[in-house]
Amino acid sequence: MWIVFALLAALSAAAVVTLSKAGIKNVPPSLAFAIQSVLIIVVAWSAVAWQKLWPEIEHIDRKSWGFLLAAGVLTAISSLLSFRALSLGDASRVSPLTNVALVFSVALAAVFLKEKLTWQVLSGAVLMAGGALLIATAKPAKKLEDGKKNGRPATGTTIYQAKPKA
Repeated sequence: MWIVFALLAALSAAAVVTLSKAGIKNVPPSLAFAIQSVLIIVVAWSAVAWQKLWPEIEHIDRKSWGFLLAAGVLTAISSLLSFRALSLGDASRVSPLTNVALVFSVALAAVFLKEKLTWQVLSGAVLMAGGALLIATAKPAKKLEDGKKNGRPATGTTIYQAKPKA
């Protein structure tokens, strides 16, 4: 079952990258992140309320609070950096490179959480890193002129604009 949730999370993350890139065209990246963060807070606390988890807050120990707060700060920093990268580069090249986090997660889990690594996990991590680097360092595709597709005006576009008579 965890695989389904992980794949849905990946699909959601891909949609977020695409929507964020579209949204930051005319908005500073930090402002765009702040707007999304408000919505994240609303959704997250709505889930807590829906699941009736309010009483669980008082049972969180100090060590867990520390880890959760540190992870929250790092999540914010990661998102700010990702938004900045998206504002400067193509989503198709930025996203794979930011997702090298998956490779770092494998390494950090082995070191700090003492998770055992198999040859399959290590091979997968190497392939993921290589693929991300290949995509990120690929020569960018030439951008088409606004309103044109393959050098032709977009469907419904008038080639010659009529001049209004005065």
